[in-house]
Amino acid sequence: MPVRLGLIADLHVDLIPDAEARLDLFLKEMSESKPDGIIQLGDFAFAKKANQKIVDRFNKAYGTALHVIGNHDTDGGLSKQQCLDSWGMKAPYYHHELNGLHLVVLDANEKGSPALKGGYPQFIGKTQADWLGNILAEIEGPILVVSHQPLAGPYQIDNGGEIQKILSRHADQIVLAINGHTHIDHLSEVAGIQYLHINSASYHWLGSKFAHESYPPEIHAKYPALKFTSPYQDALFTTLTFDPKSQRISVKKRKTSWVGESPEELGLKSGTADSVTPEIRERVIKA
Repeated sequence: MPVRLGLIADLHVDLIPDAEARLDLFLKEMSESKPDGIIQLGDFAFAKKANQKIVDRFNKAYGTALHVIGNHDTDGGLSKQQCLDSWGMKAPYYHHELNGLHLVVLDANEKGSPALKGGYPQFIGKTQADWLGNILAEIEGPILVVSHQPLAGPYQIDNGGEIQKILSRHADQIVLAINGHTHIDHLSEVAGIQYLHINSASYHWLGSKFAHESYPPEIHAKYPALKFTSPYQDALFTTLTFDPKSQRISVKKRKTSWVGESPEELGLKSGTADSVTPEIRERVIKA
């Protein structure tokens, strides 16, 4: 029996002005299409009291509603434990079996990377890496690896090579690895494992060099970081389906448009330019 998952990444409740409406649209469409579970891939909402109603809406909307911790979810001095408590997570990384598909959810926000020169940690420490190797060895059946930061491809975590080696030992079982964080639509393959970047629900990040206003001034005054983005007109999200019989994964297409000028019109030149797009492409991936 195929397993279907509703996926939404990088909603950024505290940055985008219509984040609640974007989440509502996702939950409405999931209630109609009825996947086996839903997952938010991180950078969802700061773990503060004011956002609890949004978190509760996500948690109560579906029987199986899973979380991944993103680097921004603990902004403003919030702790990872506060995030776990707010979202109802037992641990920052975990294993969850769903109708025969094993979800291995990782936390790539750990400290201890010798390569970190500033900014947010993007690292999986030894304890978690050991746990990953052990749980993969124990599982019998197909595996979907889930993280916020990418384990391979553009902007991969500092010890991506190490984690890729662990995963490649189980390439016959791992059907796909998915991540958010990069706000792009991108697929790559490393050592027999395919890595899919799920696009943001809300925008592509540009940075201070491309600061501009795409909404009215009063909105930018309320959301000061918004000027560093190219927002999407409508929410992006997708449904991923794994068919154990054919060993194929299908990703449902969803496309929108930019609010205001596109990154290309603003002069963005990127090595992942073909992946900077206001869409999640339709894909059929052989596991």
